[in-house]
Amino acid sequence: MDVSVGLIVLVAALVVVVLFLFAAVKIAREYERGVIFRLGRLLPEPKGPGLFLLIPIVDRMVKVDLRTVTLNVPPQEVITKDNVPVRVNAVAYFRIVEPNAAIVQVENYMVATSQIAQTTLRSVLGQHVLDELLSERDKINAILQAIIDEATSPWGIKVSVVEVKDVEIPASMQRAMARQAEAERERRAKVISAEGEYQASERLKDAAAIMSQEPITVQLRYLQTLLEIGASNNSTIVFPIPIDLLTALKNVADAGNA
Repeated sequence: MDVSVGLIVLVAALVVVVLFLFAAVKIAREYERGVIFRLGRLLPEPKGPGLFLLIPIVDRMVKVDLRTVTLNVPPQEVITKDNVPVRVNAVAYFRIVEPNAAIVQVENYMVATSQIAQTTLRSVLGQHVLDELLSERDKINAILQAIIDEATSPWGIKVSVVEVKDVEIPASMQRAMARQAEAERERRAKVISAEGEYQASERLKDAAAIMSQEPITVQLRYLQTLLEIGASNNSTIVFPIPIDLLTALKNVADAGNA
């Protein structure tokens, strides 16, 4: 009888030891930290990574993941500075740098960061016109990142990147922008054509000035034009020969004979 009682006591003691070790021994991965509350009071330093011991019943642990979190900011209805309604969504990347602050300073850091991102997105985009929203995306991203990072810093959170993903514009505004772009292309084409005409007229003016100084160049150009027409057309074309051309040719011949 005494042997059986002793065996029961030994088994009970082993069970208590196993339960104690199971409750006391904790393991945290490389990217995890354990925030410890001892009798409700926060210990100054989080535990981990690796193996560490807790006092059962006395200590309570909250694990915190230190990896970068991808937060999708839901689409927000925004009125830009030039009164254009747009629908914008974004993505934010952040990580916890102070585990104790992330647990103690805010009830739910994920929800809080998401709300801050949404309100900041509406506020910042409402201060910019539509053209800035479409063409200066990097500048707006930097402003969003700085504001959200400053707001979440007391919670032990570091916001590294904020990116505006999609900007949905009303169909009527898209048509207006398309017409504007088409008008801009037509304007550029007309400016380029006018610039070409101006440059061509300048060259013609220079050529006319040179020809006025050397009349023979006009006659040579006339003959060259005749050759070009004769080479490219099979029909017969009759051109009157100016008297001054014959005179110029006679002068050239007389000079050669002399």
